Amino acid sequence: MAAGVYPDGMVSTEETLPLAPPTAPRRRHRWLTVLLWLMVVPFVIWTAARLLGLESGFPTVQLIAFTPYVAVASLVPLAIAILTKRIWPAVVVAVATIALAACVLPRMIADSDPGTEDGPSLRVMTVNMLMGRADPVRIVHLIREHKVDLVAFQEFTPEGEDALIDAGMSGLLPNAVSFSKPGVAGSAIYSRFGLTNQGYRQFDVDFGQAQARVNVPGAKELHVESVHPCAPAPSSARDECWVANLAAQPAATPEGPTVNILLGDFNATIDHEAFREVLAKGYRDAADVVGAGCVGSWPYDDRWFIPGVQLDHVVADKRVGVRKVSVHQVAGSDHKAVYAELVLPKA
Repeated sequence: MAAGVYPDGMVSTEETLPLAPPTAPRRRHRWLTVLLWLMVVPFVIWTAARLLGLESGFPTVQLIAFTPYVAVASLVPLAIAILTKRIWPAVVVAVATIALAACVLPRMIADSDPGTEDGPSLRVMTVNMLMGRADPVRIVHLIREHKVDLVAFQEFTPEGEDALIDAGMSGLLPNAVSFSKPGVAGSAIYSRFGLTNQGYRQFDVDFGQAQARVNVPGAKELHVESVHPCAPAPSSARDECWVANLAAQPAATPEGPTVNILLGDFNATIDHEAFREVLAKGYRDAADVVGAGCVGSWPYDDRWFIPGVQLDHVVADKRVGVRKVSVHQVAGSDHKAVYAELVLPKA
């Protein structure tokens, strides 16, 4: 109660009512916190899936390939949390951002040790021909322009083989181990150097890999495969074959007499545990070595709404040096060709 005195001397009292609590601002703040947590949680789940290799099934296998983009996107909730002074959301998403950065940044930084520097040079390229539809003239032009010594082809059809020969392939790379087949199963290796056919690695479904021994003067014995495991798809069988095909890739023997190089469409990125397990067999990814591990090779045709990811790789024995890696468009295919300049160990 508050007392007051009127001019005539009368005393009156009046009650001072308390102010209404500011419920509306508090509710807005609460909803902002809830919305921020809803933004943060997906990044935490994605980070856990990437770190723990939880990539089984559709669409997880496909989505995990886009981890580099998610790492950048995680900066958005982090910035909002900091600006709105939400401490715990900021801490949680910061941990996720740092973890994702630790996964992505190393492949964007060139290694201090690129490997052998004084052995024979080998220029290689891999091309997925999209069931033989890739432009043969463009492929031959790339081979001539970059003085390519060896090319691995996937989805190598009889029609695609004939088109390459008509475009002048035989005059550039006269030696070949060819298993041309309809659809996606075809595989081939063309080389400037002598080749010995080591057969076709047949997988359970319509995917397989040409194998060859390459006789590079002055270098150790070289084993090459044109890699093409089955692509993951919305079915458990395809998911299982993708894992099994990658697991079936041959191990490198860095202490042995033979040098292994795998190049082709792996249908996987470094963010897939199944691909990292291939690298753990004694290999290095050439693009990762030179800091080009986030350069996309698929897709680039009419699927412009899908961000590019690196499915095509040159993977080499740890003894192999890497001087350069680049990607190049080839009309008619949804994959870019990947070129790498390698240095082989001396014989």
